[in-house]
Amino acid sequence: MVFEKVMNTIRNHNLIEKGDKIVLGISGGPDSVCLLHVLNRLKEELDIEIYAAHLNHQIRGLEAQRDALFVSQLCKELGIIFFVKSIDVPKYCEEKGMSLEDGARKLRYEMFYEIKEKTKSDKIAIGHNMNDQAETILMRIMRGTGLKGLRGIEYKRDGCLIRPILDLSRDEIEQYCEKYDLNPRIDQTNLESIYTRNKIRLELLPYMRDNFNPNIIESIVRMSKNLKNDSDFIDNEVQKVFNDILENGENENCIEISMPIYTKLHNAIKSRVIRYGVKKILGDTNFIDQVHIDDVMSLESNSKIDKMIILPRGMFAYRKKDSIILSDKELVTEEIEFCYNIPYNGFIKIKDINKVVQTEIISIDRYKSMRLGKNSKGFDFNKVKGGVVIRNREQGDKIKLAVGSKKIKDLFIDLKIPKEERCRIPIVLDEVGVMCVGDYRLSEDYKIDENTREVLKITFNNL
Repeated sequence: MVFEKVMNTIRNHNLIEKGDKIVLGISGGPDSVCLLHVLNRLKEELDIEIYAAHLNHQIRGLEAQRDALFVSQLCKELGIIFFVKSIDVPKYCEEKGMSLEDGARKLRYEMFYEIKEKTKSDKIAIGHNMNDQAETILMRIMRGTGLKGLRGIEYKRDGCLIRPILDLSRDEIEQYCEKYDLNPRIDQTNLESIYTRNKIRLELLPYMRDNFNPNIIESIVRMSKNLKNDSDFIDNEVQKVFNDILENGENENCIEISMPIYTKLHNAIKSRVIRYGVKKILGDTNFIDQVHIDDVMSLESNSKIDKMIILPRGMFAYRKKDSIILSDKELVTEEIEFCYNIPYNGFIKIKDINKVVQTEIISIDRYKSMRLGKNSKGFDFNKVKGGVVIRNREQGDKIKLAVGSKKIKDLFIDLKIPKEERCRIPIVLDEVGVMCVGDYRLSEDYKIDENTREVLKITFNNL
């Protein structure tokens, strides 16, 4: 029965192809020993090669040494090439500030991929089972997962990570090991309620089975399979819009999501766009929970412009004026300094900010007959004192507005100008004070009135 179930899982989910080389992660416990034995029976039928990989975490002392010895003996009996690696996981986790669970998992998978590369293998097989599936789903529910998390563990991930015994229950696996006298190792820490997963396995699931549903594991797994279809449909829609929503394409470390397009999407698509972006950068979304996705989605509000959110695994989310930026690098604002004298009739190129500033003194009559664009400003030339300069903002700069004086810093905040752009906004001054802030605001002290005879016209154009 077990053998047939595994064969059906492999066929239904296209997990293994003829001629595949497979790195199989083996701890020595019932799950991985069962997986190794079953795939070894399939070697000739599927024309596959198997390499076993065991990591000694150095967590359980002598017992860990016995695990490694058991694995090596089993592989010799089955004629399977095996790799054993020993790493001081507790020391690694202490240095990296990680939990033992997270650190052991990270190093284990790094070893699998390293062996896959060295052996030029096609797949990595992991011994997750149906009980693991139910436990994982319950853990994700407790963390407030969304539909994506309720899918549970995938049969295949990234085209190479496969789980051929995901449809087997733990009881079926143990019975299989007993039938073939495999005598797998038992990790005693799995029998202690010291980790969240162990508590779910040893306390929560038995309580649910005894008090609510004797088939609770099968019911949870059936639910995840039903939800997978809905999730697949939504994911297909996300892939259709993802490239259209990118502001400046995508690169290895940074993805910029266009707000004008993003805000029009349904929330179900929005959350997956964020998750999809994280996966593009990190390679997966492990430890990025729904609460973190919700935090990023909250940046949509205009009140969050220039805000930053720190996410797990060194990820950052930034809200800019017209975009949300996801990156695994902290964005550092580059301050630009420039200062130029402006001729009264002529132009000056400011390469620092990619601008050309053109000036012209004209009569009031000619000025009134002109149709000025948004990028041009007119000043009462008689009110200008001394020479005129153009420079970047400086601390303490103020401008006179109809409602009174306002600090340039506060004006930028009111105008929702992103922090990294503020040093690029040209400030025009005479010897007395600020005449204008780029083409955004003109000072009341230099406005044209009924007494104006000559106008200083200043136009800002891009290089």
